[in-house]
Amino acid sequence: MTALRAFSHCIDAISEAVGLGLRWVALLLIALGVVNVFGRYLGAQIGFQLSSNALLEAQTQAFAVLFLLGASDLLRQDGHIRVDIVHSHLSARARGWIDLIGGLLVVIPFSLVMLVFGLDYVERSWSRLEVSPNPGGLPLYPIKTLILVGFTLLLLQGLSQVIKAASWLRGET
Repeated sequence: MTALRAFSHCIDAISEAVGLGLRWVALLLIALGVVNVFGRYLGAQIGFQLSSNALLEAQTQAFAVLFLLGASDLLRQDGHIRVDIVHSHLSARARGWIDLIGGLLVVIPFSLVMLVFGLDYVERSWSRLEVSPNPGGLPLYPIKTLILVGFTLLLLQGLSQVIKAASWLRGET
């Protein structure tokens, strides 16, 4: 179990590093939002277009990066939404079992399904070098690739959570 816990620690470190890097993406998302709002309203006042489809799509893609890549770090921090009203009233051992079973029956299978179905989706996007249909829109294939990256990270973090829960339930800390 020591090797598995070391593997879990490495996964946690990767998720944490990704989460820390996403702080910059969050700042970029905020900046893009401010630029888009000011561009839209100021442009309307002076009669000149100051915003663009590319800026609007960049804002959407920055959100997609946060959502897709941030899920693994959120899971590492135990920040995902669940029914805490019930969960908080359970014993620590029961919560450990819920975390173990939830990881094995929900997180890992869901991540695997998303990877299987996402592979063809991303492959088709790359084969066409897909670009947004909007005038001045951005390429879509790089952001669609993050579907695979994000669910791979979530799968790994799910494995890490299962390893930690199993270890804790066995009395190893």
